[in-house]
Amino acid sequence: MIKKLRKIAILAVLSAIFFSCSDDNDPANPPSSVDDDYIPIPTSPVVLDMDNFPFNTLSEYNFFDGDLKDQAPVLGVIPYEPISTLFTDYAKKKRFIWMPSDVQATYAGDTELIDMPVGTFLIKTFYYESVQPSNTPRIIETRLMLKKADDWYFADYIWNDEQTEATFSLDGSFTNVDFMENGVAKSTNYRIPSEVECFTCHKSGTASVPIGMKPQNLNSMYDYVDGTENQLQKLIDEGYLEDNLPATINTVVKWSDETQPIDLRVRSYIDINCAHCHQELSHCDYRPVRFAFDESADETNLGICVDPDTEISGMIKVVTPGLKERSVMYYRINTEAEEFRMPLLGRSIIHEEAVDLIGQWIDGLTNECE
Repeated sequence: MIKKLRKIAILAVLSAIFFSCSDDNDPANPPSSVDDDYIPIPTSPVVLDMDNFPFNTLSEYNFFDGDLKDQAPVLGVIPYEPISTLFTDYAKKKRFIWMPSDVQATYAGDTELIDMPVGTFLIKTFYYESVQPSNTPRIIETRLMLKKADDWYFADYIWNDEQTEATFSLDGSFTNVDFMENGVAKSTNYRIPSEVECFTCHKSGTASVPIGMKPQNLNSMYDYVDGTENQLQKLIDEGYLEDNLPATINTVVKWSDETQPIDLRVRSYIDINCAHCHQELSHCDYRPVRFAFDESADETNLGICVDPDTEISGMIKVVTPGLKERSVMYYRINTEAEEFRMPLLGRSIIHEEAVDLIGQWIDGLTNECE
């Protein structure tokens, strides 16, 4: 939008200059002042202050127009959604990206994080639609990541009961949420993460990194307010992403899409939910699996017939073909026990739909382990 508006403004200025180039003495074209021809270039109202980040309240950034709870993005704040999304106790999410003017992100590879410039904000709001007993929406938190010259930095904003403001805190806390999900009553003691927990999931060596901002996760259509468009193309059109993408991109699938092959659905699910820990330089890189989408086509990386590094009673392999009840992967996603459940953070209740998917996939495997 910013890029398009700038083009419109520039064209308008050039048109004004062209049509003003007439005889100053022509009574049909009286001279006009410079101010009459001036058309301001639209700029985003978002406030970027590196030295004073994080602000005390979410509203100080000017990310949203009107009532804060409506999450209506201002000029330059672009919504996005990964094709397969990370599970957080059934919380819904709204995601946005913003960049300063005159900078661009660059493509680094289908499965690599887009290389975003200094000053980039990633904004993610967590909420529930049907909170009981009032059956009304409730926003829990809005998490920010800000790219500085040396690293990404975290901020988390906890919403008040009135849903009018969110206040900074990285101390970590819990809040009870009773809600309806597809007509079923559910309850969670929702965990708002501490700064240490943020780093645990966003760790790459000693640096912090985003999770979902990869071409493989964004190569899909999105319904914007001004029309439906491919998300990567939208970033290019906005001037946020350099226009140098390859003709084809190795892309994940939506894990819940039953028209897709089940192995791709499983690999897409564990990529977004598990790979940020189960890859090199991440929190669980000592475990014998690699769950990133570009690595999990290898059955060993996927855990098929792989011996677990931690013994769990009754479990044979990480993935025991044909026997979900004897598979560590299935056990860990199908338990609420804190010492065993996976993912390690961000989940306290069972993602039942994913358990069904993983179980169906394991039971359908015909590999013979040695």
